[in-house]
Amino acid sequence: MSVKDVIKNSVYETLGGGTTMTAQTVMIILVFACLIGVYIFLIYKLSSKTAFYSKDLNTTIAGMPVLIAAIMIAMQSNLLVSLGMVGALSIVRFRNALKNPLDLLYLFWAISSGIIVGVGLYTLSLVLAFIMTILLFLIDKIPNAKASDLLVLRGAQEGLDGTILYDVIHKHCKYYKEKARSTKNNETEFIIEINTKEKELLLQALNDLEFFTQVNCISHDGEYRV
Repeated sequence: MSVKDVIKNSVYETLGGGTTMTAQTVMIILVFACLIGVYIFLIYKLSSKTAFYSKDLNTTIAGMPVLIAAIMIAMQSNLLVSLGMVGALSIVRFRNALKNPLDLLYLFWAISSGIIVGVGLYTLSLVLAFIMTILLFLIDKIPNAKASDLLVLRGAQEGLDGTILYDVIHKHCKYYKEKARSTKNNETEFIIEINTKEKELLLQALNDLEFFTQVNCISHDGEYRV
């Protein structure tokens, strides 16, 4: 056998050999990854908003650490398998849009946990789970400032008295600002931004004014940055 053949055989053996794992080690890794997945499942269910919660997505997130850990085991056992997996996973494209941007954080958490557990760093995965739990629940407790409401008022242009209108608004609102005023077909529309704790009293007082035919109060249901 020539030197070239010896080198070629040694390279093939190196690529195909890799790191061997016992069946016990593989089972420990997969069970630990499963426990981490269940933990993430529970945290997601507790912290997710009702309007955005999806059990199918949560189940996907819970199973992600086990799958990633299995891939890491395969990649450590054989270099050729790892190269094949990298090539196969690189062409995968996910087109499913997430309803809540926070879901992306849970997906990366699950993937990261699977990689960490797959290489045997169990303590790091536990520390990561603890830090992520504290971070998510602490940030969720930070209150958002209440956004201002919008008053949309319509009434006949004839007989409309702006002085009386703003006297009523000033009485019940700690903040108000006229955003728009339009007139068409002898009908005037006001759009006024308000901030009040006496919404019911304000709406009742505006309804009592004879020159308004329609009184609407629109609440902002999104988040407001101070």
